[in-house]
Amino acid sequence: MTFKKLSAAAIALAIGFGATMLTDTAAMAQDGGQYVPGTVYRSGPYAPGGIPWANGYADYFTLLNERDGGIGGVKIVYEECDTAYNNDKGVECYEKMKGNSPAVFQPLSTGITYALLDRLKADKIPMITSGLGRADASDGTIFPWVFTLPVTYWAGADAIVQHIAAKEGDLKGKTIALVYHDSAYGKEPIKTLEYLAEKHGFKLELFPVAHPGLEQKATWLKIGRQLRPDYTIMWGWGVMNSTAIKEAAAVGYPMDKFIGNWWAGSEVDVEAAGAVSKGYLSAQFHGAGADFPVINEVKTHVHGKNKGAGPADEVGDILYNRGLISAVFTAEGIKVAQDKYGKRPLTPEEVRWGIENIDLSEARLKELGLTGLLNPVKLSCADHEGGGAVLIQQWDGKAWKPVSDWIMPNRDEYLRKMYEDSAAAYAKEKNIEPRDCSKES
Repeated sequence: MTFKKLSAAAIALAIGFGATMLTDTAAMAQDGGQYVPGTVYRSGPYAPGGIPWANGYADYFTLLNERDGGIGGVKIVYEECDTAYNNDKGVECYEKMKGNSPAVFQPLSTGITYALLDRLKADKIPMITSGLGRADASDGTIFPWVFTLPVTYWAGADAIVQHIAAKEGDLKGKTIALVYHDSAYGKEPIKTLEYLAEKHGFKLELFPVAHPGLEQKATWLKIGRQLRPDYTIMWGWGVMNSTAIKEAAAVGYPMDKFIGNWWAGSEVDVEAAGAVSKGYLSAQFHGAGADFPVINEVKTHVHGKNKGAGPADEVGDILYNRGLISAVFTAEGIKVAQDKYGKRPLTPEEVRWGIENIDLSEARLKELGLTGLLNPVKLSCADHEGGGAVLIQQWDGKAWKPVSDWIMPNRDEYLRKMYEDSAAAYAKEKNIEPRDCSKES
């Protein structure tokens, strides 16, 4: 789904779907279902990216209900609340939905993630920040209610630099630019890139872009005509991404030296930019396309029954797949918790335990039809990231194609220590006593 394809009618239809989901949800949950909230954004400036994610998220729960009768015989009761990618509205949605014993929140926004941290702890409700949010929340001893699986922004930045090093060899004396959304989200990778710049001897140049990102001409004139960095990394979202690609092309910056993160690497971004985006690269933590068993199941059991949340032709697109993967994490947390607590509607605390004990091994991924779409992830009391991997993909003008193997971020070498040091500083600031994982079962 591109910006051009996303008409006003399509947005209205998507918003209408979300409104329909809200009808009598509390009553349905009380009737024996497992309540799952969807804090999504089908409206606002970032709707073109938010809608396909929301559709993938919703469709997976519909698949489980239609094909399996829910999870362990317990129907999923899914309700959406539109945040419009606005922190205040995100908090309003949380407060509105938390009384229904929600399984887990997935806010799809780093800003909303930050705004909810204290509330989640007080209310004892888990949150999954898949590929977004605070990287240091990977430390489960300090952040027992937050889960960053399968990778963080810090891990993504490391993987991108690994890819560049594999292509260039010695990075000493090279220049890498970071063009980033001037927000908490966009600033997340800076700490990692500064560490890697010092370690490898490359020069890091920073270029913040103000929301929504339409004014970038001066930035790209400096990058393309003056600085000419060896590589440029982009931490963008929404219209900022396609604007950057077009401006980069206008100054002759090579697309094969331009790497976006996973929120700057979808069909929405490259198709809106047009033909000049061919060759553009991006990092990713899941596969692209529709050639996966679970996607075929969605086509059969959801869209084949006219129960899809959005258009059938977006199934398999990057952001749709990411929404689906995010729903898998929610569903797997519920399933694991059911194995311990019983096949019934679970409390948020019980689901929290389930998420913390997720083990998406190769065998389990195959069972779920996810082979090739996601790499193995295994969480624990202390590790809420789970050891996920990153690949680099390239837009060939029609589709995303992988141009690297799965890259394992350097967690043991330095990332884990960075998580723990940052989490410890947060704990000191908030007067948090770290939990003892040796006492957890």
